[in-house]
Amino acid sequence: MDTSQLLKGVLDLAVLAVLRDADGYGYDVLRRLRAAGLEDVADASVYGTLRRLFAAGALTSYVQPSEEGPHRKYYGLNKTGRELLDRSTQTWNHFADTMSVLLLDKEAA
Repeated sequence: MDTSQLLKGVLDLAVLAVLRDADGYGYDVLRRLRAAGLEDVADASVYGTLRRLFAAGALTSYVQPSEEGPHRKYYGLNKTGRELLDRSTQTWNHFADTMSVLLLDKEAA
């Protein structure tokens, strides 16, 4: 199965989940996603998702100086982002439960 198609459908949820407990800048979010097991996630996809979620009003952003190069733009969840994370988590859990039932039924047949 092509995981890139699955990833496209859940990247918003994954990014929101990564930012749930701590703000992060683009590369930090990418690193945390990969460390969580999403090794195939593309840099451009994560940066695009951060920009889109920010434009949709789900994230706050601020700039901080970096000792390792240019300033970094950090993103964090705001109230809208937390509500979106909650709704998306419910949707994901329902979908995952449904798929589990379908796959179990398929295996039993």
